[in-house]
Amino acid sequence: MNPTLAAPLPVTLLSGFLGAGKTTVLNALLDHADGRRFAVVENEFGAVNIDSQLVSRSQGGIIELTNGCVCCTVNADLVRGLQDLAAQRASGRLAFDWIIVETTGLADPGAVAQTFFAAPELRDDFMLDGIVVVVDALHAGQQLDQHLVVQRQVGFADRLLLAKCDLVDPATIVDLSERLRGINPRAPQQSLQQGRAEPGSLLGIGGFKLDASLLAADVGIPSPARFIPVAGPAGVRWSRRPAHDDEISSFLLEAGEVDLDGIAAFVQSLIDELGDQLLRYKGILAVPDEDRKLIFQGVQRVAGFDYGAVWVPGEARRSRIVLIGKRLPEVRLREEFRRVAEAAGVASRAESGAGRLG
Repeated sequence: MNPTLAAPLPVTLLSGFLGAGKTTVLNALLDHADGRRFAVVENEFGAVNIDSQLVSRSQGGIIELTNGCVCCTVNADLVRGLQDLAAQRASGRLAFDWIIVETTGLADPGAVAQTFFAAPELRDDFMLDGIVVVVDALHAGQQLDQHLVVQRQVGFADRLLLAKCDLVDPATIVDLSERLRGINPRAPQQSLQQGRAEPGSLLGIGGFKLDASLLAADVGIPSPARFIPVAGPAGVRWSRRPAHDDEISSFLLEAGEVDLDGIAAFVQSLIDELGDQLLRYKGILAVPDEDRKLIFQGVQRVAGFDYGAVWVPGEARRSRIVLIGKRLPEVRLREEFRRVAEAAGVASRAESGAGRLG
């Protein structure tokens, strides 16, 4: 790690389609910083970045990446821009403790997120905290139908911010909220108030931490962020909306204990075969004869595993994986995951029988 930095710099990725209201959200965050100091990385197509001229200059610094797009697998300009910000901070030329990366409306946030894991220059000094996606409630229905990148942005999100809700009738908001849940059920939704998100809800997300809070249904601890709930049907958690044949969707795989070698092969086959179709995937796994939870998550072809907290006595040792991607073969993946769980059961029974014979 860079010795001049006490801890990795947290980074929030702000995404959303063209005209969704990202700059309004960004300015509201900068104007209500609550003591935090921000640096902003701005990106847009073309030689002149109009959006950057609309961003408040009162906090930290602004790095403009123009004439290109922050959407390559490992974007050299983004790496250099972040390194330059860190160097200016270390030298005292800039004072900030958080970085906001606002991408162009046409950028795929997954490719940007991969940069933080695939570029060795960023791994130690920067920590991707979360992906926040602004959704234009007035135009989202049409945009989701016509532009796959909008579905991908929703699929990658850790937080979904619904803008322009005051221009849409409540029934349309309910319909949109349900559709967004069908694409990404793990991202809390929040209605913006004059472009401003609920204080404290966009930072400290921990969306890429390997811990047991990866899956919303696994938590017993409430989120510190307060959200303005979007009205919707009671009890909806893993909703699917057949009325919209969205290419991006999500589903939950659930079983008991899973064989360690089997789950490693399962995840590797996911990456090898479906890496370009996967957006986000997260899991909490129960491994036989292991007291700790095996936690993993990935972004497209970049994945990480680690052991987390121990299973509490009496807690059901359930393995759960959420997959979000483009037209994933759900039936086949469920069957493969079931076989991994069955293999763990067979091995456990065989070891138990061998112990009795001995």
